[in-house]
Amino acid sequence: MTWPSQPILETAAVYRARVRGCLLGGAVGDALGYPVEFATLDRIRGSHGERGVTGFVSGAQGVTGRISDDTQMSLFTVEALIQAHAREREKGIGGAWALLLRQAYERWLDTQSKPGPEQGGAPTGGLITEPWLYARRAPGNACLSGIAQLYAPDPWLELDGKPGQVNPDSKGCGTVMRSAPFGLVNPADAAFAMAARGAQITHGHPTGYYAAGALAAIVAHLVDGESLEGAVLRTLRLLARHPGHEETSAALEEALDLAAQGSPTAEKVETLGAGWVAEEALAIGVYCALAESRVRDALLLSVNHSGDSDSTGSICGNLLGALHGDVGLPHAWVQQVEGRSRIAALADDLAAETARR
Repeated sequence: MTWPSQPILETAAVYRARVRGCLLGGAVGDALGYPVEFATLDRIRGSHGERGVTGFVSGAQGVTGRISDDTQMSLFTVEALIQAHAREREKGIGGAWALLLRQAYERWLDTQSKPGPEQGGAPTGGLITEPWLYARRAPGNACLSGIAQLYAPDPWLELDGKPGQVNPDSKGCGTVMRSAPFGLVNPADAAFAMAARGAQITHGHPTGYYAAGALAAIVAHLVDGESLEGAVLRTLRLLARHPGHEETSAALEEALDLAAQGSPTAEKVETLGAGWVAEEALAIGVYCALAESRVRDALLLSVNHSGDSDSTGSICGNLLGALHGDVGLPHAWVQQVEGRSRIAALADDLAAETARR
């Protein structure tokens, strides 16, 4: 498998803004939802008022804007993609992304079991040397157990709708919440395939890995300048070519239909599910991004529900950031989100590496 061709970019500046927007938007949505991840809608409203969460909620020691495992794993995905692009450019080695992704997730797993970077740091630097990434923020069991099984995806693996080797019955949202970066550097078909194969490192259920592929494909279409609705419709056509796509496609179609009704509410969000499984998290993120015209309102809608608020917020933020760029995100929230400078720098590194190739 050779590395896919560079995506069509409007300008280098617009592309960089979309990459930054996708990663920072995902972090903002994640940080908005993380403090209320396990709370019911009634409890959220009881604690924060009838409108629910309206901004970052203070955590321990009054700290706001903390990200969760969703952003952590997304950033390690980005690091692997940068390394894979560099290897392809410098050595002409195709297919290396699968092993590099596996190794990146192993580094993330280290951050979940150690108090901080080893003294002296890793010889090559990278995310493993960042102390703020060593926080354990309710990581998914399938992500933890899957990475521990040391499975590396086959870059040439056929997506046949059959259960994968690792956690074959699991379709948790841990697949989709980390997969937007694939769409930032690949055309939609390749983004879909790579994200779906990468998801099988931890989750084997076809819906789990197809939902991951679908988010990556939607992001790829947004990077190419497509509207969000158009990107989802194109992705539905892509999904239809793969056996076992029905659950993922049905969830996206339900999100589109619900958004078309207008008058978005938290109660409507909850008709799509709670977001603990991949297709529901994807559907909620898509619905909220489509149903609200203002970015701020869409992000708040995506976290004020009874369910996996950080993952649905992260997905919604990925989509809105890829659509509008970082300049379209609420500035105050971007400024306050944990790791902002490092996330922006990593986004710029990804954009630059793609341009060099």
